[in-house]
Amino acid sequence: MNLPTTADIVIIGGGVMGASAAYHLAQRGLKNIVLLEKENFFGQGATGRCAGGVRYQFSTEINVKLSIASLPMIERFKEEIGQDVSYKQCGYLLVATNEKEVNVFKHNVEMQNSLGVSTELLSGDEVRRRLPLMRFDDALAGTFNPKDGVVDPNSVVQGYISAAQKMGVQVFTGAEVIGINLKGDSVEEVQTSIGAIKTRMILNTCGPWSGQIAQMAGIQLPLVPLRRQMFTTSPLKELPQDFPFVIDFARSLYFHREGEGLLIGMSNQNEQPGFDQNVDEDFELVNLEAAIERMPLVEKAQRASHWAGLYEVTPDAHPIYGSTPINDFYVCTGFSGHGFMHGPISGKLMSEFILDGKYSSLDVSMLDLKRFEEGRMIQEYNVV
Repeated sequence: MNLPTTADIVIIGGGVMGASAAYHLAQRGLKNIVLLEKENFFGQGATGRCAGGVRYQFSTEINVKLSIASLPMIERFKEEIGQDVSYKQCGYLLVATNEKEVNVFKHNVEMQNSLGVSTELLSGDEVRRRLPLMRFDDALAGTFNPKDGVVDPNSVVQGYISAAQKMGVQVFTGAEVIGINLKGDSVEEVQTSIGAIKTRMILNTCGPWSGQIAQMAGIQLPLVPLRRQMFTTSPLKELPQDFPFVIDFARSLYFHREGEGLLIGMSNQNEQPGFDQNVDEDFELVNLEAAIERMPLVEKAQRASHWAGLYEVTPDAHPIYGSTPINDFYVCTGFSGHGFMHGPISGKLMSEFILDGKYSSLDVSMLDLKRFEEGRMIQEYNVV
């Protein structure tokens, strides 16, 4: 299929945000939508390299509300989109090991409960009782929500792409954007490695690469790419089927079932911003030692696979939705590591903003680009 020479909108970035936006714009009746992905397959960027976790447990109301809107869309995905996404509601169990965290956890649970989210606060003893395979002598408290869990990111992206194509969206892989032409303060043309497209609208959903795309139009986005890595283990027969997604909060260390084994990851607090997606073998050893300390069983396992991906981190760990200084150049980015779970609702929200000029499913107008210069930032604590 040849690249069309014109489009009503060009969506740049074929991960979950771009795929969801393409589907929801087409569903609303917008014609002549083109979705571009620089990789050879969709969802190979940040979406395809994430841990697949979805949760209601956040520390700000807006992030909890995004989950309340987005996670049921994932639950209904098969009946609405026709694609099974393997949503396993194993629950997230966040563990606090210092008093500051305990106070934050208590506040978070109260706020989540007030929004109708059924997260429960656990004592240190309850944490130890629920995690007999783990060493949590220092656990002071925990929070648990049974509806949190894991989903297959690739299935979500492919489901949206297939459904969008059936409605006439034209999608292209191996199509890297190399330039954006403006006419005054408006979008005129997108230049790609396989041709140019005249268009009056652009939606930038490039995750960690969003800043580079925005710069082509002279727009500065306050986000930095940050590497996060994880590994999986060989099967561990001792693992119970209902083993939850466990997060040792102070260490940013997490464990969840992956097949018959575990997926284990940990944030490197000394990671420098950049686009390197190679695994840091030295830090992987640090991660492994921390994991064995918490779960001695891990020592029996072999490493099955490992990879690294990128977060795109904003100064307040919240996404950026909506307009930019260039007319009809929209952004949906900056999710700081929790974009996959909010992808379904975010694509819908962008379709509303682009077509109606306002968000109707959920008001995210406070998460605009202008908040950074106007000092309206809202800090998210629950970032892993």
